[in-house]
Amino acid sequence: MFTGNAPRPLEGIKVVEMATFIAVPAAAKFLADMGADVIKVEAPAGDFVRWSGANEGRPEDPLENTTFDLENGNKRSIAINVKDPEGRKILDKLIDQCDIFLTNWRPAALERQGLDYESLKAKYPALVYGSLTGYGDEGPDKDLPGYDTTAFFTRGGILGSLYDADESPMMLINGLGDHQAAYMLAAGIMAALFRAKQTGQGEHVSVNLLHASIFTQGIMVLAAQYPDVGHKYPTRRVDVDNPLTGAYKTSDGRWLWITMPQHDRFYPKFMTVIGREDLADHPVYGHLIKMISEGKSRELYDIIVEAFAKKTLKEWIDALTEADIPNAPAQVWEEVLEDKQAWANKVFFKSMHENGREAIEIRTPVNFEETPAPGETPSPTLGKQSVEVVKELGYSDEEAKQLLDNKVIREWHVGENPFKF
Repeated sequence: MFTGNAPRPLEGIKVVEMATFIAVPAAAKFLADMGADVIKVEAPAGDFVRWSGANEGRPEDPLENTTFDLENGNKRSIAINVKDPEGRKILDKLIDQCDIFLTNWRPAALERQGLDYESLKAKYPALVYGSLTGYGDEGPDKDLPGYDTTAFFTRGGILGSLYDADESPMMLINGLGDHQAAYMLAAGIMAALFRAKQTGQGEHVSVNLLHASIFTQGIMVLAAQYPDVGHKYPTRRVDVDNPLTGAYKTSDGRWLWITMPQHDRFYPKFMTVIGREDLADHPVYGHLIKMISEGKSRELYDIIVEAFAKKTLKEWIDALTEADIPNAPAQVWEEVLEDKQAWANKVFFKSMHENGREAIEIRTPVNFEETPAPGETPSPTLGKQSVEVVKELGYSDEEAKQLLDNKVIREWHVGENPFKF
């Protein structure tokens, strides 16, 4: 846990984030939690995630936006009309002072605005430039819009492979692929920043959702080049090679996952736990290679299904855990929010929002022993620090007010229509 008194690793580092949705903001949130001053540059209407509660099954309240907090806590927000020449001047001043620039704009849009890496590199040779796209910076599809549901889950092979062949493809959720790619980007940014501080040489660090998906599934993607070995996905639950790894339904209608890749070692003990001591020394079931070669895996699978249907989820967890057999219940999100192990490891914390309501939030999943915990500053409302930031750039109080009056920058207030500016 964060328990020490050392400075946070990125104190003194300035970051400009010009991005929307999940992946790049999540990478920038990690940098903010590590102590960097992250300024989120938003359009006058703001990041769409500010107004997307219905998509995630949460209240449509910008003051209690757990999704936006997850990706944007500990940041400052400035809302700029970059189409206005004065607004673009503000953006350029921000980039001039930053160590890291992060964006998820598509390559063609960045080039049109002179915000691509090559254009900025000429002005700022030590700049660490991080970008994240759906499909990468090269190739015929580089300018396609990329969401994790399309580029990560679907194009990457998850949706078409990882479901029971007797069923429909799984329902997808927002952000899973985005968060994986975000931390890949953050890792690359850290390496590039280290070199930039040592040598003065900047770097373009790029991550794309398609590559992140393929890498994440790398074991199985590479195995797919050997079509004559093993079951090909999508497969059926009943056709599993090793029945000691998989999900089984308990008597109370819940699912429990067991994992015993070392089949031959675990088999005798497992059969005893499920009450089939008579099969503990079975000459075929107890030897994975032999069982597969003789086509007997389905027989063992059916035996386990029958056994699991006789006890409740809790009874099986207790019995398997006592025997030191790896298992875990298929929890739903409501249960995850109450998971004692997660709370013990400070995965969650409670935050008071400006609307007076308390909600559970999630911490960055990286812990330090010698470093104090990052402050849990809620995500800023749209343009909350617009005046503050431009004054830091050298604008006077009067000039900042004029920028607001001329709609070059914005401070959104509760009750205002964010889409009218």
